[in-house]
Amino acid sequence: MNKDQFVTALQKMRTDSRKRKFTQSVELMLNFKALDYKKRDNQIDVRVKLPHATKKGSGKTLLFAKTQSFVDQVKEKVTKVIMEDKIAKLGKKEVASILNDYDLLLAEGPVMLTVGKHLGQQLAPKGRMPNPVQPTPQSMNEAMKELGGAVRISNKKGKPSPQVQLIIGDEEMKDEELAENGVVVVKEITNVLPNKVQNLKSVMVKESMGPAIKVGVKE
Repeated sequence: MNKDQFVTALQKMRTDSRKRKFTQSVELMLNFKALDYKKRDNQIDVRVKLPHATKKGSGKTLLFAKTQSFVDQVKEKVTKVIMEDKIAKLGKKEVASILNDYDLLLAEGPVMLTVGKHLGQQLAPKGRMPNPVQPTPQSMNEAMKELGGAVRISNKKGKPSPQVQLIIGDEEMKDEELAENGVVVVKEITNVLPNKVQNLKSVMVKESMGPAIKVGVKE
């Protein structure tokens, strides 16, 4: 699935969608086939770095911290803070929440060793070890920039589903930018499917209040 196919679908999406009084998100839907998605090994759970940030900034961020003065400066920027002395006491449910509920994990530099010691066996195999940050608001702001340009794509939460749906931008973005985001997402998801493109039934784009348009369909 290439950029030109996405651009064609996005142009039709704009034509077929009504203009609203708010900025609509642009959503991407991937439907699967010949895939037993109830099996854990076939469930989708990947993180993709988008070429163009979605500007949503709605992901959840968790910070492992050591210095209270640093926490006081940045607590409004993160969803949850876990102090260093609490890490060793985390239970299985709390670790599962860290893995499943947070899009960005950060750790004040010195805390990385503690995280590695107590949580490394659970986080590392999932590629979820936190990114280190210096105890300054500037360092935190730089790390937070990653959130708008990265998305987690999963059908594991709740009842497993034969599709995934995510936001790749909004209607104010250029078709070329949205298309490049879409191409990257499709590529990354296809790579983790057991039979690659053979497991991909369809790819669609839509504005949040508009009809779904299939990508790759010739008019």
